[in-house]
Amino acid sequence: MSDFRTHADQCCRYAEEFVNIYYDCVDKKRRNLTRLYLDKATLVWNGNAVSGQEALAEFFESLPSSEFQVQSLDCQPVNEQATQGQTTLLVVTGGSVKFEGNKSRFFNQNFLLTAQASPNNDQPVWKIASDCFRFQDWIS
Repeated sequence: MSDFRTHADQCCRYAEEFVNIYYDCVDKKRRNLTRLYLDKATLVWNGNAVSGQEALAEFFESLPSSEFQVQSLDCQPVNEQATQGQTTLLVVTGGSVKFEGNKSRFFNQNFLLTAQASPNNDQPVWKIASDCFRFQDWIS
């Protein structure tokens, strides 16, 4: 059980680093954002699917400038039996976002991250395999 706890703690550190990089890219360096995705990754944005690097780049460029504020973050390792031995994390975030010209809205976002070998092999490079974004609007 302590091995799992150590693994989960390490995964949480990776998730925090990833989330900081991701939302900084979305807000300030959007042209670099697709580098965080696998070539065949899929983004589901409020029920609309976008797949592949080129389509993702076009989609992100079409969004107005943004200010994301992450207020919650959760992470858990995905059992490697479910991912054919691939080291994978489920990362769940929530918070608020203000897109230019629009009011601030609550959102929730789920990422499946997969570990890729890094050139220096000390830490994996995490890439997004699947991304699901949803506005969380209250019914009035």
